[in-house]
Amino acid sequence: MRVEDQRLWAFEESLWVGDADHYRELIDDECVMVLPEQPFVLTGEQAIEAVADTPRWSEVAFSEQQVMRPQEGLIAIAYKAEAKRDDKAYTAYCTTTMRRLEHDVWRVVQHQQTVPPVVAVKA
Repeated sequence: MRVEDQRLWAFEESLWVGDADHYRELIDDECVMVLPEQPFVLTGEQAIEAVADTPRWSEVAFSEQQVMRPQEGLIAIAYKAEAKRDDKAYTAYCTTTMRRLEHDVWRVVQHQQTVPPVVAVKA
């Protein structure tokens, strides 16, 4: 994994486990999010507050990681997240798009989480 990618994944992990102030600092005012809970589609300050006001995860692991760099200053990632907090586990397939404001200053402009369907096990 490239050094830049390690920093990128550390940035993404910090959004899952960091405190609300840290989260607010990294989410762009023009961000759009799609989350698996009502109202599902959130924008701007609504997106920031909805996630900042939820309990943070104590740990998260990423797999199936993809990094795309369609142009200078724009990064899109996709991954599977497996997060834990207290006795709750959560799995989602996610995308995040970040734009660079200046050297080493990035903001999230898009994030979505898709919860995989529950597959019934036949007896």
